[in-house]
Amino acid sequence: MLGLVKGLGITLKNMAKPKVTYKYPDEPLVMPDRFRGIQHFDPEKCIVCNQCARICPTDCITLTGKKHPDPEQKGKVIDTYDINFEICILCDLCTEVCPTEAIVMTNNFELAVYSRDELFKDLNWLHNNNTHIRSENSTNLMPKAGGKAK
Repeated sequence: MLGLVKGLGITLKNMAKPKVTYKYPDEPLVMPDRFRGIQHFDPEKCIVCNQCARICPTDCITLTGKKHPDPEQKGKVIDTYDINFEICILCDLCTEVCPTEAIVMTNNFELAVYSRDELFKDLNWLHNNNTHIRSENSTNLMPKAGGKAK
């Protein structure tokens, strides 16, 4: 009987406190700036060095490149870039090792899907995922006075 009274006392005491829940679907959560969310990929900056794929601990990144179509230009051009978010642990290693900052983390975290096949994201999807980019990386995406990004 004493346990029941104690439990009701705790319940009544907490009923007077303010609510700490969020109206999540209606009001988006503001995540801290260092939150590691879904990556944003800028194919124009990628030099196809494969460092992101090599450092990935889960081998969820695959990319291919081809020689530059202009014979005067050196280097490669990105052909495909895919991330399997079914096994990606959002460790941020791929963004840290990228020499050109072609891949940066965002604060997006919503990846709920009905099929696992939809968790394979390609170059176009990752390029269009450009909302809520970390403020430390957003300066690299802003266009310069000449019209091109850094």
